[in-house]
Amino acid sequence: MGAWSAALRDLARTSSLPRCPLRSYCTFMPPSSSNLQAIEAYLIALQDRICASVESFEPVLRFREDAWQRPEGGGGRTRVLSGGKVFEQAGIGFSRVSGNALPPSASQHRPELAGCAWSALGVSLVFHPLNPYLPTTHMNVRYFEAQTKDGQTIWWFGGGFDLTPFYPFDEDIRHWHGVAREVCEPFGAEVYPRYKKWCDEYFYLKHRKETRGVGGLFFDDHVVGGFDNSFAFLRAVGDGFLRAYLPIVEKRHATPCGEREREFQLYRRGRYVEFNLVYDRGTLFGLQSGGRTESILMSMPPRLRFEYGFTPEEGSAEARLMDYLQPREW
Repeated sequence: MGAWSAALRDLARTSSLPRCPLRSYCTFMPPSSSNLQAIEAYLIALQDRICASVESFEPVLRFREDAWQRPEGGGGRTRVLSGGKVFEQAGIGFSRVSGNALPPSASQHRPELAGCAWSALGVSLVFHPLNPYLPTTHMNVRYFEAQTKDGQTIWWFGGGFDLTPFYPFDEDIRHWHGVAREVCEPFGAEVYPRYKKWCDEYFYLKHRKETRGVGGLFFDDHVVGGFDNSFAFLRAVGDGFLRAYLPIVEKRHATPCGEREREFQLYRRGRYVEFNLVYDRGTLFGLQSGGRTESILMSMPPRLRFEYGFTPEEGSAEARLMDYLQPREW
């Protein structure tokens, strides 16, 4: 089991989460301050656990932490590990922030909340491994509240995790989606297909006609079953990330590779930048809400390259990747 066995033991409690069949959204009472404290405590602990798991693969390096405050309200702690033996850059941030006017990126699907006062808590990470055979990954879990002009509190959860390989292995992708399916199963048979499909559609580069990677889960505006069940689902997703990713790290981080694989990895990282700067709602929300720029852009790879008109050699391992960049069932 190696470096991730302790993390898996910590996550065993997720098997007892309550069932919540997916059904139409309803209106529920707003969460109490104690619930907000519970969300914050969970997210801070999640950041700590994930950092410890990453550091277990690095013999010397540790995360650097920047604690910061936001002038309009709130703050957070950003942690980045750079130049590692396994992770060229791993960034993970916790934030609890608020503002007077919900920016367009957050009210796009809820136009009635445009301009409302808001609060948000979340953990977001992007890991860029050094070895081209180890996929890049992203995970985010978040909670939002908005105060309507008539004094009502509207709340919802969102998040997910996705995988971006450069040299895909079917067994790794099946494992990734297998964990995603297990995460969703206690909450109803409809949940995984719905949020898997949403992930495929969200992480899609329209101008390239390809997905960013091989998907996973993506959800937003989640209030299904009330606060307790929605928070339980958020925890299941957050905890499930380590079960999904660490076995792949264990298996692929020392795979032999050379300059050809490294150059292809750097080229494909350009797609990550394209998506984040053109389409990603989280990046846009952070910039539109006056967030901390360094923390928002920590998702960017430390190195990449652009090459005009690049086409991989037909039949090559690099060309094979394109077969995986359209939605499919795993």
